[in-house]
Amino acid sequence: MSLAESLKQSLATGVESVEKTAHKAVSNPKQAQLADFTVDYTKDRGISTHFGVLQSDTETALKAGIRGPTLIEDTHAREKITHFDHERIPERVVHARGTGAHGYFKLHTPIPEVTYAPILNDTTLTTPTFVRFSTVQGFRGSADTVRDVRGFATRFYTQQGNWDIVANNNPVFFIQEAIKFPDVIHAVKPDQAKEIPQAQSAHDNFWDFISRTPESLHHVMWHMSDRNIPRSYRMMQGFGVHSFVCVNAKGQRSFVKFHWKPKLGIHSLVWDEALKISGQDPDFHRRDLYDAIEAGSYPEYEFGVQVVPEEKEHDFDFDLLDSTKIIPEELVPVRYIGSMVLNKCPDDFFAETEQIAFCTQHMVPGIEHSNDPLLHLRSFSYQDTQLSRLGGPNWNLIPINRPVCPVFNTQRDGFMQVQINKGPNYWPNRFGTPHPVPGKDGGRVLSPQPLPGGVKERVRGPKFSEHYSQATLFWNSMSDVEKKHIVDAFSFELGRCDDKGVVELMLDSINFIDNKLACLVAQNLHVDPPKEVHPNHGKSTKFLSQINPTNSNNAFTAVGRRMALFVHDGFDFAIASGIKAAFAGMGVIVNVVGPRKGKVNSSTPGTFLEAHFTFETCRSTLFDGVFFVGGTGPEYNKLKRQGRWLHAAREAFMHYKT
Repeated sequence: MSLAESLKQSLATGVESVEKTAHKAVSNPKQAQLADFTVDYTKDRGISTHFGVLQSDTETALKAGIRGPTLIEDTHAREKITHFDHERIPERVVHARGTGAHGYFKLHTPIPEVTYAPILNDTTLTTPTFVRFSTVQGFRGSADTVRDVRGFATRFYTQQGNWDIVANNNPVFFIQEAIKFPDVIHAVKPDQAKEIPQAQSAHDNFWDFISRTPESLHHVMWHMSDRNIPRSYRMMQGFGVHSFVCVNAKGQRSFVKFHWKPKLGIHSLVWDEALKISGQDPDFHRRDLYDAIEAGSYPEYEFGVQVVPEEKEHDFDFDLLDSTKIIPEELVPVRYIGSMVLNKCPDDFFAETEQIAFCTQHMVPGIEHSNDPLLHLRSFSYQDTQLSRLGGPNWNLIPINRPVCPVFNTQRDGFMQVQINKGPNYWPNRFGTPHPVPGKDGGRVLSPQPLPGGVKERVRGPKFSEHYSQATLFWNSMSDVEKKHIVDAFSFELGRCDDKGVVELMLDSINFIDNKLACLVAQNLHVDPPKEVHPNHGKSTKFLSQINPTNSNNAFTAVGRRMALFVHDGFDFAIASGIKAAFAGMGVIVNVVGPRKGKVNSSTPGTFLEAHFTFETCRSTLFDGVFFVGGTGPEYNKLKRQGRWLHAAREAFMHYKT
């Protein structure tokens, strides 16, 4: 390397160091840590090999003569191609399609009577977080708006270690026992022979499994509801699903369910929108999240807990350890104790969103496992899958997975070990370190947990055998519109099944939830309606409907919504600018749609608006509302016959938009 090149590289390194230091000064602890692993390629940099050798040409391979064969001695070309060949890692078996964002959590109401975990007691803390939203069924390249369960996995980078709540947008799961997890996923995934359909549950295998698995019926009601075609990740609840155990400083134990409630309310698409958006913008949900954050309309969620003291564990007609059941909020209200704000998009999707590895066993002192059988094997599975997906046991050293607190242990070596470890790799040793830490000094001490006794056998608790009551509760709690959508969803899904036996058996299962529901679906499928075999208990709750005005979990606000302002050359600038300013003042994200991207001139000389989309590159389905600005001149007279304008207006009206 020449002296000039050496000086240039030294200068670049110095600039990079200054940039990282500046970044640290304004960021939270996790962002400061990530800065040490971030390289800014937007600055002037010379291209080099992985090992620092600057290259004068990276576009033409070394050849034997002008038109001769490429030479194997071109180490730069070989390195470049080899790395490219190995860029892909195994995608997640489930939740492969996802997106993420950084944020922070603030506690406002401590709960020392429930847990001694500092994150849930110290209101002065601002805890960095990373959230990954996802769909369950589809591959990485599938669409965002399919009917599916959504993952809502949250990592808290606490000073006591990483705490992961690997949540979903449904509070219940398909199955009670994790040993059945391979079966339900195999059933819902594309057919083994043809690998279709992609990211859909509307096929024989899934409904064959469900019709023979009555414990799944409660979850299926959520799945067929509007909950599983959400409008936005910003408008979606999150549930920890399991009953966890929290322990206070006195050693008293409680069962706790964790909840996330979006500040923007809980809102969904209609099915026709979801289908169309899948083709118009397969990245709709991830784009919506990024656009909102970049516009400063940060998604915010309230964090709540449902708490049941251990001595009241058996006070319910369902088992708290059964993950196919909710705790109705009339019985145990949710206490909202903090909030999370998402305020930063990832800088590198692969390094952050794709390589983050959530695990349900990542807990901090004061939070523990319950005896939920789904949780136990789920904790094994998450740890196990990272070993193959991320290449070995050292995935904890990947920057996005590193805790912000110090880490010392005697684990060593393995694939891709990047840490240079000095000192003993065993305990006990003559150095006295790294040593166990007593509970009084912050070491995790698991609370004594009573065991149920009995004999070793494959068996479930007696309350695990009731499968229909809460599925009926969900149906009874829906509004007429929501019930119609559920009927339509069942009709679509079962209508795509080819095996009549699967349809008949599934209708028999639905009949145990509610006879009217089963009859309406049967009517749509043109098959004989079943006779009532299981009377509806008549109970309902106001906390499950998305449009029940008395549901305190929901909110209806214009903030964070997206509106399209349709304009053409010759539009009325006063009206357009006034509408745009008024809606922006309400927190609405306003996008201008015009005949072309860029400047669209108004009827007032010298005035214009910048169009974000063209009539051909967007549809009304991508917005919550549309406004067509009037104007004058020959161009506006043509609009009366312009198909895109007419279609946008009619489609928005069909989807009940203003």
